[in-house]
Amino acid sequence: MLNSKEILKYTKNLSVLFVEDHNELRENTTEILKNFFNKVDCAEDGREALKKYRDYNKETSKHYDIVLSDIQMPNLNGVELTSKLYEINPFQLLIILSAHDDTKYLLPLINLGIEQFVKKPIDYQELLRVLLNSSRKIQQDTSVVTPVSSKKINLNDSVIFDKENSSLLENDKMVYLTKYEIIFMQFLTSNIGKIYSNENIANQYELLEENLDIQNIRKLVSKLRKKLPDGSLESIYGIGYRIIPYIQD
Repeated sequence: MLNSKEILKYTKNLSVLFVEDHNELRENTTEILKNFFNKVDCAEDGREALKKYRDYNKETSKHYDIVLSDIQMPNLNGVELTSKLYEINPFQLLIILSAHDDTKYLLPLINLGIEQFVKKPIDYQELLRVLLNSSRKIQQDTSVVTPVSSKKINLNDSVIFDKENSSLLENDKMVYLTKYEIIFMQFLTSNIGKIYSNENIANQYELLEENLDIQNIRKLVSKLRKKLPDGSLESIYGIGYRIIPYIQD
């Protein structure tokens, strides 16, 4: 269970625009968000959200810190809204709510640069976890993506992936990785937090003249996850995989 005081430490000065066409869900989630964020506005579709986004910028000369949006909405869906918001502010932090039947929209969103998804129906503990991590990044003025130049990737306080030496270290002791696991870690840690689809991953192995189909990607991930810290390798339903950014308190 997340600690409310810990969340407020990072969220209390931030603003959120929440976009959802389902009235009850929008109202209930908005009330929850108001417990943590300084300003919470909501919109019932993409068109209204775009107007509120522009109006907020005119009034404050700022953009919302976080935009939380559904995908399937009338007038302007989540993909179209995302595209228009990135035209206004390429650095906007967006979190997308995705249901199981939203699969066809997910790849276009990934191509636009979305890296944060929360599954519907909403697990509010999961939503708050994502919002906390995003708010920490904003407050600490860090990017979601770890620069490629970083040679050592912290996965938690005691586990490091050393990209230069292709090694996984736990408390300075080496954890054995297979050749395919090393390729997988090198690829996913090139952009920490970025979601890589099964197709992206398979193509990377093909470039290295190795063969790895989708079924074997799942097997590889299952075995690799046992060697990594809990929660550091995330599977995004119907999309792919990513390394979760580790933020030290």
